[in-house]
Amino acid sequence: MTSPAREFRQGLLDVLPILVAATPIGLLWGTLAASKGLVPFEVWLMSATVFAGAAQFVAIEVWRDPVPWVLLTVTALIVNIRHVLMGASLSRHLRGIDGRWHPAMMFLMADENWAFSERRALKTPLTLGYYFGLALPMWITWTTSSITGAIVGRSFGDPAAYGFDFAFSAMFIGILAGFWKGPRTGAVLGASAIAAALAKLYVPGAWYIVIGGIVGVVVAALLYREGEAS
Repeated sequence: MTSPAREFRQGLLDVLPILVAATPIGLLWGTLAASKGLVPFEVWLMSATVFAGAAQFVAIEVWRDPVPWVLLTVTALIVNIRHVLMGASLSRHLRGIDGRWHPAMMFLMADENWAFSERRALKTPLTLGYYFGLALPMWITWTTSSITGAIVGRSFGDPAAYGFDFAFSAMFIGILAGFWKGPRTGAVLGASAIAAALAKLYVPGAWYIVIGGIVGVVVAALLYREGEAS
Protein backbone atom coordinates (compact mmCIF):
# COMPACT_ATOMS: atom_id res chain seq x y z
CA MET A 1 0.00 0.00 0.00
CA THR A 2 1.38 3.41 -1.00
CA SER A 3 1.94 5.77 1.94
CA PRO A 4 0.25 9.22 2.02
CA ALA A 5 3.68 10.88 2.23
CA ARG A 6 4.87 9.12 -0.91
CA GLU A 7 1.64 10.02 -2.71
CA PHE A 8 2.06 13.65 -1.64
CA ARG A 9 5.63 13.71 -2.99
CA GLN A 10 4.46 12.25 -6.29
CA GLY A 11 1.79 14.94 -6.63
CA LEU A 12 4.37 17.61 -5.84
CA LEU A 13 6.77 16.26 -8.45
CA ASP A 14 4.01 16.14 -11.07
CA VAL A 15 2.86 19.71 -10.44
CA LEU A 16 6.35 21.23 -10.12
CA PRO A 17 6.50 22.51 -13.74
CA ILE A 18 3.12 24.18 -13.19
CA LEU A 19 4.46 25.93 -10.10
CA VAL A 20 7.30 27.38 -12.17
CA ALA A 21 4.77 28.67 -14.70
CA ALA A 22 2.42 29.99 -12.02
CA THR A 23 5.02 32.17 -10.33
CA PRO A 24 5.37 34.89 -13.01
CA ILE A 25 1.59 34.88 -13.53
CA GLY A 26 1.07 35.46 -9.82
CA LEU A 27 3.67 38.24 -9.86
CA LEU A 28 1.88 39.85 -12.80
CA TRP A 29 -1.51 39.66 -11.12
CA GLY A 30 -0.17 41.04 -7.85
CA THR A 31 1.43 43.94 -9.72
CA LEU A 32 -1.81 44.73 -11.58
CA ALA A 33 -3.87 44.50 -8.40
CA ALA A 34 -1.52 46.87 -6.58
CA SER A 35 -1.75 49.32 -9.47
CA LYS A 36 -5.53 49.40 -8.92
CA GLY A 37 -5.05 50.43 -5.31
CA LEU A 38 -5.18 47.10 -3.44
CA VAL A 39 -2.75 46.82 -0.54
CA PRO A 40 -0.56 43.69 -0.31
CA PHE A 41 -2.77 42.03 2.33
CA GLU A 42 -5.86 42.53 0.17
CA VAL A 43 -4.00 41.03 -2.79
CA TRP A 44 -3.00 37.99 -0.72
CA LEU A 45 -6.51 37.63 0.73
CA MET A 46 -8.15 37.61 -2.71
CA SER A 47 -5.73 35.01 -4.00
CA ALA A 48 -6.13 32.89 -0.85
CA THR A 49 -9.94 32.90 -0.85
CA VAL A 50 -10.80 33.11 -4.55
CA PHE A 51 -7.86 31.02 -5.81
CA ALA A 52 -8.89 31.37 -9.45
CA GLY A 53 -6.40 33.12 -11.68
CA ALA A 54 -8.69 33.71 -14.66
CA ALA A 55 -11.46 35.18 -12.50
CA GLN A 56 -8.98 37.36 -10.62
CA PHE A 57 -7.51 38.79 -13.83
CA VAL A 58 -11.00 39.55 -15.16
CA ALA A 59 -11.95 41.15 -11.84
CA ILE A 60 -8.93 43.44 -11.91
CA GLU A 61 -9.77 44.50 -15.48
CA VAL A 62 -13.18 45.85 -14.37
CA TRP A 63 -12.00 47.08 -10.94
CA ARG A 64 -12.65 50.75 -10.27
CA ASP A 65 -13.74 53.10 -7.51
CA PRO A 66 -16.45 52.58 -6.35
CA VAL A 67 -16.12 48.82 -6.78
CA PRO A 68 -18.88 47.39 -9.06
CA TRP A 69 -19.67 44.43 -6.79
CA VAL A 70 -22.58 43.08 -8.85
CA LEU A 71 -20.57 43.16 -12.07
CA LEU A 72 -17.59 41.53 -10.36
CA THR A 73 -19.75 38.77 -8.87
CA VAL A 74 -21.52 37.96 -12.14
CA THR A 75 -18.27 38.03 -14.12
CA ALA A 76 -16.50 35.73 -11.66
CA LEU A 77 -19.47 33.34 -11.78
CA ILE A 78 -19.37 33.21 -15.58
CA VAL A 79 -15.61 32.67 -15.70
CA ASN A 80 -15.63 29.97 -13.02
CA ILE A 81 -18.82 28.15 -13.96
CA ARG A 82 -16.63 25.56 -15.68
CA HIS A 83 -15.74 24.41 -12.16
CA VAL A 84 -19.23 22.90 -11.93
CA LEU A 85 -18.37 20.55 -14.79
CA MET A 86 -14.88 19.93 -13.43
CA GLY A 87 -16.24 19.20 -9.96
CA ALA A 88 -18.81 16.77 -11.32
CA SER A 89 -16.08 14.99 -13.27
CA LEU A 90 -13.71 14.86 -10.30
CA SER A 91 -16.41 13.57 -7.94
CA ARG A 92 -16.38 10.23 -9.79
CA HIS A 93 -12.92 9.56 -8.37
CA LEU A 94 -13.57 10.52 -4.73
CA ARG A 95 -15.44 7.43 -3.58
CA GLY A 96 -12.40 6.07 -1.75
CA ILE A 97 -11.70 9.37 0.04
CA ASP A 98 -13.36 10.39 3.33
CA GLY A 99 -16.22 12.76 2.51
CA ARG A 100 -15.08 15.21 5.17
CA TRP A 101 -12.17 16.12 2.88
CA HIS A 102 -14.32 16.74 -0.20
CA PRO A 103 -15.16 20.44 0.49
CA ALA A 104 -11.46 21.29 0.94
CA MET A 105 -10.58 19.37 -2.22
CA MET A 106 -13.20 21.26 -4.22
CA PHE A 107 -12.03 24.60 -2.83
CA LEU A 108 -8.46 23.86 -3.91
CA MET A 109 -9.48 22.55 -7.32
CA ALA A 110 -7.89 24.44 -10.21
CA ASP A 111 -7.64 23.65 -13.91
CA GLU A 112 -4.19 22.14 -13.59
CA ASN A 113 -4.63 19.93 -10.54
CA TRP A 114 -8.01 18.81 -11.89
CA ALA A 115 -6.34 17.72 -15.13
CA PHE A 116 -3.54 15.89 -13.29
CA SER A 117 -6.10 14.16 -11.07
CA GLU A 118 -8.18 13.04 -14.03
CA ARG A 119 -5.11 11.71 -15.81
CA ARG A 120 -3.98 9.90 -12.66
CA ALA A 121 -7.44 8.31 -12.31
CA LEU A 122 -7.08 6.77 -15.76
CA LYS A 123 -4.31 4.54 -14.40
CA THR A 124 -4.82 4.19 -10.64
CA PRO A 125 -7.32 5.38 -7.97
CA LEU A 126 -6.96 8.99 -6.90
CA THR A 127 -5.69 9.36 -3.33
CA LEU A 128 -5.99 12.21 -0.85
CA GLY A 129 -2.20 12.44 -0.50
CA TYR A 130 -1.65 12.76 -4.24
CA TYR A 131 -4.39 15.39 -4.63
CA PHE A 132 -3.06 17.58 -1.83
CA GLY A 133 0.44 17.10 -3.22
CA LEU A 134 -0.90 18.83 -6.33
CA ALA A 135 -3.22 21.37 -4.77
CA LEU A 136 -1.49 22.72 -1.67
CA PRO A 137 1.78 23.69 -3.43
CA MET A 138 -0.30 25.45 -6.11
CA TRP A 139 -2.23 27.42 -3.48
CA ILE A 140 0.98 28.36 -1.66
CA THR A 141 2.75 29.36 -4.88
CA TRP A 142 -0.18 31.42 -6.14
CA THR A 143 -0.72 33.33 -2.89
CA THR A 144 3.00 33.88 -2.28
CA SER A 145 3.73 35.12 -5.80
CA SER A 146 0.65 37.37 -5.69
CA ILE A 147 1.69 39.20 -2.54
CA THR A 148 5.29 39.37 -3.78
CA GLY A 149 4.06 40.98 -7.00
CA ALA A 150 2.02 43.48 -4.98
CA ILE A 151 5.07 44.45 -2.91
CA VAL A 152 7.92 44.49 -5.41
CA GLY A 153 6.37 43.45 -8.71
CA ARG A 154 6.92 46.72 -10.52
CA SER A 155 10.67 46.33 -10.18
CA PHE A 156 10.45 43.15 -12.29
CA GLY A 157 8.79 44.93 -15.18
CA ASP A 158 5.86 43.42 -17.05
CA PRO A 159 6.14 39.60 -17.24
CA ALA A 160 3.83 39.68 -20.26
CA ALA A 161 6.59 41.42 -22.21
CA TYR A 162 8.58 38.18 -22.00
CA GLY A 163 5.66 35.94 -22.92
CA PHE A 164 5.20 34.66 -19.34
CA ASP A 165 1.47 35.39 -19.55
CA PHE A 166 1.22 32.41 -21.95
CA ALA A 167 2.97 30.05 -19.54
CA PHE A 168 -0.23 28.72 -17.96
CA SER A 169 -1.86 28.15 -21.34
CA ALA A 170 1.20 26.33 -22.66
CA MET A 171 1.36 24.10 -19.60
CA PHE A 172 -2.33 23.27 -19.76
CA ILE A 173 -2.06 22.37 -23.45
CA GLY A 174 0.76 20.00 -22.51
CA ILE A 175 -1.41 18.40 -19.81
CA LEU A 176 -4.32 17.97 -22.21
CA ALA A 177 -2.02 16.10 -24.58
CA GLY A 178 -1.88 13.35 -21.96
CA PHE A 179 -5.62 12.72 -22.49
CA TRP A 180 -5.24 12.08 -26.21
CA LYS A 181 -7.09 8.94 -27.28
CA GLY A 182 -7.32 9.50 -31.01
CA PRO A 183 -9.55 11.41 -33.46
CA ARG A 184 -12.48 11.66 -31.04
CA THR A 185 -10.35 13.57 -28.55
CA GLY A 186 -9.29 15.90 -31.35
CA ALA A 187 -12.91 16.43 -32.35
CA VAL A 188 -13.92 17.38 -28.81
CA LEU A 189 -10.99 19.75 -28.31
CA GLY A 190 -11.40 21.24 -31.79
CA ALA A 191 -15.12 21.86 -31.42
CA SER A 192 -14.64 23.43 -28.00
CA ALA A 193 -11.79 25.66 -29.24
CA ILE A 194 -13.70 26.85 -32.33
CA ALA A 195 -16.85 27.56 -30.33
CA ALA A 196 -14.88 29.49 -27.69
CA ALA A 197 -12.99 31.50 -30.33
CA LEU A 198 -16.19 32.47 -32.16
CA ALA A 199 -17.91 33.38 -28.91
CA LYS A 200 -14.92 35.50 -27.91
CA LEU A 201 -15.29 37.45 -31.15
CA TYR A 202 -19.06 37.89 -31.18
CA VAL A 203 -20.40 37.49 -27.61
CA PRO A 204 -19.60 40.23 -25.06
CA GLY A 205 -18.08 39.28 -21.72
CA ALA A 206 -16.52 36.02 -20.61
CA TRP A 207 -19.26 33.76 -22.00
CA TYR A 208 -16.77 32.21 -24.43
CA ILE A 209 -15.46 30.07 -21.55
CA VAL A 210 -18.92 28.65 -20.84
CA ILE A 211 -19.82 28.22 -24.50
CA GLY A 212 -16.58 26.42 -25.32
CA GLY A 213 -17.04 24.07 -22.38
CA ILE A 214 -20.66 23.26 -23.19
CA VAL A 215 -19.91 22.58 -26.85
CA GLY A 216 -17.06 20.28 -25.85
CA VAL A 217 -19.34 18.35 -23.48
CA VAL A 218 -22.08 18.03 -26.13
CA VAL A 219 -19.66 16.77 -28.78
CA ALA A 220 -18.10 14.30 -26.31
CA ALA A 221 -21.57 12.97 -25.39
CA LEU A 222 -22.57 12.59 -29.05
CA LEU A 223 -19.36 10.77 -29.94
CA TYR A 224 -19.70 8.52 -26.88
CA ARG A 225 -23.21 7.47 -27.91
CA GLU A 226 -22.06 6.95 -31.47
CA GLY A 227 -19.27 4.69 -30.21
CA GLU A 228 -21.72 2.66 -28.13
CA ALA A 229 -24.03 2.20 -31.10
CA SER A 230 -21.29 1.08 -33.47
